[in-house]
Amino acid sequence: MSIPKPIYEFIRQRAKFRCEYCHYPELLSSAPLSVDHIQPKSLGGDDEPNNLALACRRCNERRYNFITGIDPKTETEARLFNPRQEQWANHFVWSTDSLKILGTTPTGRATCNRLDLNDERREEPFIQNSRELWRTAKLHPPDDDPQQFGTIN
Repeated sequence: MSIPKPIYEFIRQRAKFRCEYCHYPELLSSAPLSVDHIQPKSLGGDDEPNNLALACRRCNERRYNFITGIDPKTETEARLFNPRQEQWANHFVWSTDSLKILGTTPTGRATCNRLDLNDERREEPFIQNSRELWRTAKLHPPDDDPQQFGTIN
């Protein structure tokens, strides 16, 4: 996929230079974050900016061409989070220690599950370990928009 540079830069700025799913900050990456098609091209999506989101490699790879996931609470299928149509804080909150993203709706829980946003399917929760280091360095959680980044106990 080749997104023109001005559109790519617009997407990066719109996302405040972080993954629109897990909020991984691009400044911690050795490479720029990638562009994700919210509606995958394989399912009829296009390259218009309203169908594009900034995503870290792990979220982009895990999202693949899925538009739904299983909500572990209800064990039913739910649509994945769409950063162009929804507010992050309406579906997710940070745990009190800021190491986990918690889904608060079927969409949030299905997205957490599908993208494994907390590495809960791994023996070693690498992303939680990273978030702890980022927190120590005062790079996490994002604090530039308190309305967007809630926390819960």
